[in-house]
Amino acid sequence: MRHCINCCIQLLPDEAHTQQVSCRGGPHHSRQECPMCKGENKIVFRVDGKQMNLLAVLEVRAEGNESWSGFLRFKKGKRCSLVFGLIIMTLVMASYILSGVHQELLISSPFHYGALPSNPSLMDGENPSDTKEHHQQPSVNNISYVKDDPSIKLIINSITARIEFTTRQLPDVEDLKKQELHMFSVIPHKFLPNSKSPCWYEEFTGRNTTDPYLTNSYVLYSKRFRSTFDALRKAFWGHLSHAHGKHFRLRCLPHFYIIGQPKCGTTDLYDRLRLHPEVKFSAIKEPHWWTRKRFGIVRLRDGLRDRYPVEDYLDLFDLAAHQIHQGLQASSAKEQSKMNRIIIGEASASTMWDNNAWTFFYDNSTDGEPPFLTQDFIHAFQPDAKLIIMLRDPVERLYSDYLYFASSNKSADDFHEKVTEALQLFETCVLGYSLRACVYNNTLNNAMPELPFQTS
Repeated sequence: MRHCINCCIQLLPDEAHTQQVSCRGGPHHSRQECPMCKGENKIVFRVDGKQMNLLAVLEVRAEGNESWSGFLRFKKGKRCSLVFGLIIMTLVMASYILSGVHQELLISSPFHYGALPSNPSLMDGENPSDTKEHHQQPSVNNISYVKDDPSIKLIINSITARIEFTTRQLPDVEDLKKQELHMFSVIPHKFLPNSKSPCWYEEFTGRNTTDPYLTNSYVLYSKRFRSTFDALRKAFWGHLSHAHGKHFRLRCLPHFYIIGQPKCGTTDLYDRLRLHPEVKFSAIKEPHWWTRKRFGIVRLRDGLRDRYPVEDYLDLFDLAAHQIHQGLQASSAKEQSKMNRIIIGEASASTMWDNNAWTFFYDNSTDGEPPFLTQDFIHAFQPDAKLIIMLRDPVERLYSDYLYFASSNKSADDFHEKVTEALQLFETCVLGYSLRACVYNNTLNNAMPELPFQTS
């Protein structure tokens, strides 16, 4: 809405009005100034003897209307994107509502039975024994639990009766070398004495134009790590040691390993330890090299790829190795002491439990048990390595694992059915094999991986 601001109209109390001047630029153009406005562009009302500016009121109302007109002036693409987003959000909410008609909400664990009173004290008319009985009753909404509870108890009792813990015989180092000749040729038996982390110098035969990370499998198979290696590549040549016409690079292994378990807070611990100035981690939080990548395994269902050599794994610690090398080459004792206190860590949660690859690569197993475990190789190279294990209530951990890794149609009943199936498979296994053989049997993972009692 537009208004002629070059007119001045005086409204008298008796609602009669006279036009003092005509609009400038209009058909009756006049340069006469309004005696009331004194040259100012106003439209004045007199209400109860007070003057009000009509244009101010009209302009405010016009701005209010422009807020909606601005929305309507959105480009067609933006309007379509907004409508499409609302439709998707509505469909997602509807799917959760429809899938939750016959079960509990997924957020609440299916293992918390009963309801606690809002008041910490006992409810009126209840004694401690009544409260205990009430708390132990299973949730009526978990239909599958009520239906299968007796059979599950029988399965658990059957498994418990057959479990027998036996001492595992450790393999000889020479046998380990035969399985991983290249790994033992790269990693030495002794490390630098003045470094807290297990480090050593290795000759670099490339030129100053050689890309040391050109064939690194972590870079080739994952784009999100390329920026990290770009930074390492730029600083690589400046962190070499030169002696007798040769070039040497510092190689390091982790001083400590955060080895599990999944969904037990390992990422939180990793983030907190990273804040310490003397703790350095691998370029990737979870390389999974010891358990998967060195066998060429990303996911078992995807088959085998090219094996990641040990050099690719050592490249992940080059950033920390550069800082340790700087301290070893420093002239001042203070700088050397500061850098030598650096310790390197690695946080692959699969290191504790994942030994699934042994059936593909290691023969001569006894009674279905793996002859060599991941832990055997780590111990062979680093008998003093520090292992950090984070645990959690096993049932709650398993349910959290299910919510995180399972595909669609998640529900308490679906979780319960998968656990029941896994227990039945495990019971069948322990009838003919040892506990350790059943834990490392890959066929159990088809139903529900990482049962609460599956440990090394």
